Order: sequence, then structure tokens, then C-alpha cells
Amino acid sequence: MLSRLKQSLAKKLGLGSRKEHAPAARPAVRIIPRGEHGLSRSNISESALKVLYRLHKAGYEAYLVGGGVRDMLLGREPKDFDISTNATPEEVKALFRNCILIGRRFRLAHVRYGSEVIEVATFRAHHEAGEEGEGVMENGMILRDNVYGTLEDDAWRRDFTINALYYNIADFSVVDHTGGMDDIKAGRLRMIGDPPSRYREDPVRMLRAVRFAGKLGFRIDEASEQAIQELAALLEEVPSARLFDESLKLFLSGYAVETYELLRHYRLFGQLFPETEKWLRYEEQHYPRTFVARALDNTDKRLQDGKTVTPAFLFAALLWEPARKEAERLRQKGEGGLQAMQQAGDTVVARQVKRVAFPKRFTLQSREIWEMQERLTATGGRRPFRLLEHPRFRAAYDFLLLRAESGEDVAELAGWWTRFIEADEAGRQELSSGPRSGGGSGSGKKRRSRGGRRGKPRQTTPAES
Repeated sequence: MLSRLKQSLAKKLGLGSRKEHAPAARPAVRIIPRGEHGLSRSNISESALKVLYRLHKAGYEAYLVGGGVRDMLLGREPKDFDISTNATPEEVKALFRNCILIGRRFRLAHVRYGSEVIEVATFRAHHEAGEEGEGVMENGMILRDNVYGTLEDDAWRRDFTINALYYNIADFSVVDHTGGMDDIKAGRLRMIGDPPSRYREDPVRMLRAVRFAGKLGFRIDEASEQAIQELAALLEEVPSARLFDESLKLFLSGYAVETYELLRHYRLFGQLFPETEKWLRYEEQHYPRTFVARALDNTDKRLQDGKTVTPAFLFAALLWEPARKEAERLRQKGEGGLQAMQQAGDTVVARQVKRVAFPKRFTLQSREIWEMQERLTATGGRRPFRLLEHPRFRAAYDFLLLRAESGEDVAELAGWWTRFIEADEAGRQELSSGPRSGGGSGSGKKRRSRGGRRGKPRQTTPAES
């Protein structure tokens, strides 16, 4: 009876026994020989090969693992190469002078060759709450995880089966403990072990599931999918700084549109951007949904074209609707256009960084982009010439175009600025001396921008948009 009570309590807390992390009957390990998997050393970076071979020659097990193996098996170019070994971090450091040890939660070795960093991790095992050693858990969430184990242990503690495939440098085979090869062929994303327990260990795995599904075009299997829908609120327990890192991966990996749709489908987007989600929910509010979708589509296209994308622009786009609505509310209370936008920016950013901690260097730029939307309504006299020299002008102009393309009533203003940019000096003089363009930031009023600076133009710097 006492045993059953303990098991019931453990299940509620998400702490379960090791059996909760793996199926009752694990499949037999599958060794895919060199001639049957199509993975070639020619696709592996020279730096990664150096680390693999040196570990192997020193008598340690050495495997390429994770996304690098997965992507090569899918015919994709891998972004990075991670290595797993039975050597401890200290033993790895002893082999490589160009190695540093990092991390507290996960102790890792980073071996650097120029600008390339090869990450080397020691095989890890699952641990139980209260278990002796370096593993620490709280309410089912892993806080520190330096419990070492075997290759099989390491495979079963990874998140998804497609990320638990190991390329063995000793005989060039692929080792599959969890059925990952079958899932790759089926286009299926499947959590290893019991999905609710694994999400409680680390709620960010829910975001990773969505990111991989969006990037690879895989479907999330039923058990893993159901657990996301039930446990999405666990993301509230994740530090906001970590959610910033995950947000960059979600939206700056070239598959932002697909990822965004999945995040909304699984009700995860609201965990990251609650104020934006509030406005997206209104059925009659077509504009914010169109605006966000276009912003993410433009982000994907820029990345595909090899262009830069600043998180500040993305942040400004994702939070534009809350900022716009707050500015409207302040204008109705009598605040001037620019002052209303400045106050709205402060308010919206202060609330948002409690969920996703965008660094100040990005939030300052985002607020400048918003404030520039008001400044851009001033199209007479010398102000347009001064605005051209503003370091955030290009980003603000692109933002204005995005608003117009999405259906906001600023098409006339955007057209004026396009003509002004393309005109020669005489043409600009003529445009700036003509009738002022209206539009503003959606207020419908033509107003003089308040708070503008007079005097010496600001120094120009390249603006990313």
C-alpha cells in the first residue's frame, strides 16, 4: 500500500522511476553498417574528425551525435557537429590544449579550431530525485545533470529519437538504440520515453519539438503532441533569459512561418508573447495576424537570401500590435503622438521582458523603430532629410512598408517615403515643400511630431532591417 502511494505521489510530481523515461520493452540496439546508411566523412568538418580520431586513438569511445547525424541522413547540410564520448570533461581537456570546460547544469568540453567550436559531451544517464551524485531535480525539472553513464544510457536520456543516432568513428556505422532511423524514414518526431515526464524535466523540450517539426516538416507523434497541449503552462517556470535564446532559434532559423503556426496550434505562442496572442485571438482582428505572418515570411526570405536579420526588428514586429493599441489608448487620453508611442513602448517592453528577456540593446532599437513610425509622418521642411540620417531609418522605413503591405492605413505615407528615397536632391526638395502626407500610426490624424531634435544631424551608422 505504501509503495503504491509513493508511486502515485511521484507520478503527480513528474519524478517517476527510470522506467518512466523509456518504453517497458526497449527495442534491440540496431547497428547500421557503413554501406547501408549513406553518411560520409566527406560531409563532416575536418575539426570534428580531428576530435573524433584523437579520442579514438586515446582509447575512448567517440561518436558524432545529434543534429549533425540527423541532417546528413536527411540530405541536409549540418550546422554543427556534436560529439559524445565516455571520456570525462577533464579527460577531454587533457587531450586538447585548445579546450575549455563550460556549464554547470550540463558540464561540456568545447574544443576550438579557429572560429569553429566542437562540443564534446560525456555519456550521461538518467537520475532519480534525491539520488546521490551531481544530478539535481526540483518538481520534476532537471536543474543540474552531470550523471555519467554508458552509450545506451546516453541514447535513452536524449529528447527525440531522431536526435539519438550515433555515428561511430571506429567502424563508420550508425548506432540506433531508440528507433530513430525508422522515425526519420517516416517523417515522425517522437519523444524518447514518457512525454509528460520528459517535458516536466525540461519544458523547453516542447519548444524544441515545435522547432524541429517546423524545420524538418515532420509530424509530432500523438503521445508527444498530447502532452504538449496538456503541459504548455510549464513554460512559465522557465527563466526568461533562456526563453530569449529559444525564441531566436524558433524565429531565426529560416522556418519562422511554419514554426509560428505550430506554436499557435499548440498554444505555446501565448506562453512567449502573451500580449500579442491576446490581440491575435480576436476573429475580427485580421490585421495583426497578417502583419505578424508577413514579418516572419520576410524574415525567412532574408535568411534564405543570406541577408542579416536583427532580433530588434523581429521583436518590434511581434509586439507591434500591443504597442500600437497602447499608443492609441494614450492618444485618446490626450497624449501627443510621439509621446504616446514612447510611453506605449516602455509599457509593452516592461511587460514582455518578464516572459522573454530580450536584452536592452535590442529593446532600445525596437522602441526606436516604433517611435520612428511617428517621426516618419513629418514629411515637410528639413525633417525628412534629418530622418534619412537616423541610424534606425532603414529599419523604420522597412517597418512602415510592412505595415502598408499588411493593410494598415499608411500606404500613402509609405509611398511618399519611397519616392523621397529614390528622388535626387531637387526632387526631394520638391517633395518636402509640397502638401504633407497623413497616415501617422493608425490614429487617422495629421499631427506635428513632438519631441523631435533640432540642430546638428545625428551620425549615420549602417542599419539592419
